[in-house]
Amino acid sequence: MNKGKPKGFMRFDWPYHFVTMPLALIIFVWSGIYVVQVLRDDGALTVPLLLFGLSLCLLFAISRIRIYATKNQDRVVRVEEQFRYFRLTGDVLNPELELAQIIALRYAGDEEFPALCQRAVKEKLSPADIRSAIKNWREDTMRV
Repeated sequence: MNKGKPKGFMRFDWPYHFVTMPLALIIFVWSGIYVVQVLRDDGALTVPLLLFGLSLCLLFAISRIRIYATKNQDRVVRVEEQFRYFRLTGDVLNPELELAQIIALRYAGDEEFPALCQRAVKEKLSPADIRSAIKNWREDTMRV
């Protein structure tokens, strides 16, 4: 019996979190400094503003890409858990369950999953309450 946070509960994608995002932030800050330097020197702003705009677009795109990936993973988790509930009970998952609750329920083992789903709706359990109620963890190794 594994109690507490499951292994891999919070995960970093090192190329994204420790390479891509920091580099994009560095480029953005550097391009902002470059614009200020050119303004002080009364130079032409075309290239510095272009660089600043592109770095802003890069930073925005990188952050949106991460958000889209996370939302897609949430959708897949919801569908997987709906299918798992149907497979175990022959019934559909209660539509009153919120996405955050479903995401927390994915860690519950098959033997406790249906009852915990019903309890989550009935008692309006928070995701933290759901995770603390799980007695037999089912590891999620695919989520990033």
